[in-house]
Amino acid sequence: MRVLFWLLAAFALAAAVSIAMRGGDGYAMFVLYPWRIEVSLNLLAVALLAAFVTAYFVVRFVSHTVRLPSHVRAFRRRRRAEKGRSALFGAIQALFEGRFGRAEKLAAQAHELRCTPPLPELIGARAAQRLRDFDRRDEWLGRARRNETDWRLARLMTEAELMLEERRYDEARAALRELHAGGPRHIATLSLLLRAEQGLGNWDEVIRLARLLEKRAAMPPEAVHSIRINARVAMLSRRTHDLKSLAAYWRLIPDEERAQPRVAAAAARAFIDLADCRAAHAIIEEALEREWHPELVLLYGECQDIDAIARIERAERWLGDHPRDAELLLTLGRLCAQTQLWGKAISYLEASLALNPTRGAHVALARVHDEMGRAEEANRHYRAAADARLPA
Repeated sequence: MRVLFWLLAAFALAAAVSIAMRGGDGYAMFVLYPWRIEVSLNLLAVALLAAFVTAYFVVRFVSHTVRLPSHVRAFRRRRRAEKGRSALFGAIQALFEGRFGRAEKLAAQAHELRCTPPLPELIGARAAQRLRDFDRRDEWLGRARRNETDWRLARLMTEAELMLEERRYDEARAALRELHAGGPRHIATLSLLLRAEQGLGNWDEVIRLARLLEKRAAMPPEAVHSIRINARVAMLSRRTHDLKSLAAYWRLIPDEERAQPRVAAAAARAFIDLADCRAAHAIIEEALEREWHPELVLLYGECQDIDAIARIERAERWLGDHPRDAELLLTLGRLCAQTQLWGKAISYLEASLALNPTRGAHVALARVHDEMGRAEEANRHYRAAADARLPA
């Protein structure tokens, strides 16, 4: 349609020019003594138009010739940018495909062509990490630091993730703290910082970060709960050098966490290590009233003190509710052995072995027979305890 329009316009212009020239009888005279030239006005107009068109194209040609080097440079820049983008997109695709060697090679090409720095450097660092070439990974990260421009946050996030994968928790935490110092604390960075603090064993900070992530609904409640419980267990396991500090820390733990069997077991074991059996027994008894747990039941019989008879009475009351609990029978056997109630000890230990043969029950029964002077029976149970197939 456009071609037809321009064709009609050209015909109309030609017709108009023809009509205009047919009615023109004038002429122009050019005198340069002794010469004189007469030219019709129509021919003069055509000549001037031709001269203008010729001059226009000559000027355009000269201008294009003068600017040809800049055009060549621009063309080369465009070709270089196209090659860089092609290499960059190829590196991204190869990285997602798991072709890490090719990804790093294409990232190197994009880096040489200076395509969107430091994106090629970050891709190269991730590819080198997957290839377990940590020296190359560090080299890529060094290049990214020199060319990060507006990509500083991306570089720090990448560096933190890669350091965490290598278990270099100090460096990962340093990168994340630098990241937090320059911007808001996003959920992704908080999750990475949580992993770094877990690796470093900074359990107070782990608990704080877990609570923060829980408030933001950034992790499943079960995962947050597990992290907090593990942190409490680790903290209690560390506080076995000072009874006063341990008791103070135990009082600071929220009730919902103190009720967890693993936390109660860790606290009881810590108090037992510090020879405060009464506190350990109180913790175990309170926890078992809330939730029955085999580890707590076994811990109840480990510490020897003057309360053995009272513990036997309490454990026998528990036995009424859990008559076929092998761990409770083993604990009762150990408690009876502490008070030299040899007959009851043997009865409980044999009942435990009948329900669940364990190495601990065989060893406890062997010691009872030793105390009673029954060497043959004791040796038989010691040999049974040596069976590697038995659970502890």
